Amino acid sequence: MSGMKIIKNWDYKDEYKTHRKEILDIVDKVFSSGRLILGSRVEEFEKAFSLYCGVDYGVGVSSGTDALFLALKTLGIGSGDEVITVSNTAVPTVAAIRAAGAVPVFVDVEEDTFLMDVRKIEMIITPRTRCIMPVHLFGQSVEMDPLLDIAKRHGLKVVEDCAQAVGALYKGRKVGSFGEIGAFSFYPTKILGAYGDGGMAVTSDKCLYEKLRRLRFYGMEKEYYSEEEGYNSRLDEVQAAILNFKLKTLDESALKSRNIAEIYSKELSSVGDMEIPVIRDDRTHQFYLYTIKTSHRDALMVCLKEKGIETRINYPTPVHLMNGYRFLGHKKGDLPITERLAGRILSLPMYPGLSINDVEKVVFAVRHFFK
Repeated sequence: MSGMKIIKNWDYKDEYKTHRKEILDIVDKVFSSGRLILGSRVEEFEKAFSLYCGVDYGVGVSSGTDALFLALKTLGIGSGDEVITVSNTAVPTVAAIRAAGAVPVFVDVEEDTFLMDVRKIEMIITPRTRCIMPVHLFGQSVEMDPLLDIAKRHGLKVVEDCAQAVGALYKGRKVGSFGEIGAFSFYPTKILGAYGDGGMAVTSDKCLYEKLRRLRFYGMEKEYYSEEEGYNSRLDEVQAAILNFKLKTLDESALKSRNIAEIYSKELSSVGDMEIPVIRDDRTHQFYLYTIKTSHRDALMVCLKEKGIETRINYPTPVHLMNGYRFLGHKKGDLPITERLAGRILSLPMYPGLSINDVEKVVFAVRHFFK
């Protein structure tokens, strides 16, 4: 592969090259301001992002994992409480539940969308269940109306894991605005990515907002005095300023990703033993990832690598089968659809800066493999 151009699965360098002057100017202004932590840039971004999501308040924190963790702590969910979520997710979803002292209870997913199968939730509710944590995976929303109906009937809280779905719509409404709290990640690869780490918890409940603000800063409302036990989880001024700049073009960037997805879907819809992503009629998919399914996944991945095309498996091992969570007592076969998908899914290159020429090369290589 020496000298071969690599089509990356994700890359930020073209974006940085385009906006380098603006970003460096933003950074310089922050460094010259004399305020690096919890200043006006964080406040400005919190207001702008919560408005974008269609909620009243936002609290910037140090990561998406902390946004989930602090959301659970704010809702009083802790030791012995059960939180229903999925195993077909990134580890941070489950790590946040465990950090709060709660127990993750897994529900299987839909075969075609990879999303939480809401129809199976009520089968696993117990007297200890306190919360449902839907994961809006790969850029598409979980079916929220029936989920909210279940939560209301059983007196459960809803914390949305929106790490992969900033701006995704369900029936015209943005994710993060449905539950008590929505949690977002600004990890660099995300739809709205920082040049470092960061996250935000959003809500329209003023009391929850005020508690979130305290918990992210040692339980303090004023300096050197803790009102309650809290933590250190603060979005810094530099990342907030950069994110606020990028938020202005977020919809434009997301449209580029959706256009790339349209090309993939049009060109690959009838190719061999392969299934393209399914988009529900009542949703707008942001395509954080473009994830196909095929029983020839491993061979296809090798073939594309040989042609200089990077792909990724999101996620090769469901969380419930990982050694780190063996203590939860799960075994192979507990979540059959989740486990089957783990052996078939493959994410093709997808990010707004991906050139149409590179998209066409990926399409050609995939079609050629299945000939």
